[in-house]
Amino acid sequence: MIAMARCLAVLLLLAVPARGDETVVSPERARAALLAGLIKPLATLLGRVESRYLGQVIEAELRERDGSWSYEFELLPPDGRLFSVVLDARSGEVIHAEGPVQERR
Repeated sequence: MIAMARCLAVLLLLAVPARGDETVVSPERARAALLAGLIKPLATLLGRVESRYLGQVIEAELRERDGSWSYEFELLPPDGRLFSVVLDARSGEVIHAEGPVQERR
């Protein structure tokens, strides 16, 4: 139940404006992409991020640019120094990370 509420809260963040020529995807478009097999479920990748990195995910965005889909996760670790991780939304592979990334040991 808590995981479901968390995923719903994170989905609400998908309406945040994008930077540059990327498009932050609406929940309706995200669902269509999921049903078409273009992306993995947010809950799946959220679990991967939280098990690999220290901190709590405080923001997530699904973005699309020229047919390429990605999730950007912003994390707040115990030391309070924010960092972000971008994953390919189809494969779940890390595309890049910014800030003082802290992986679990």
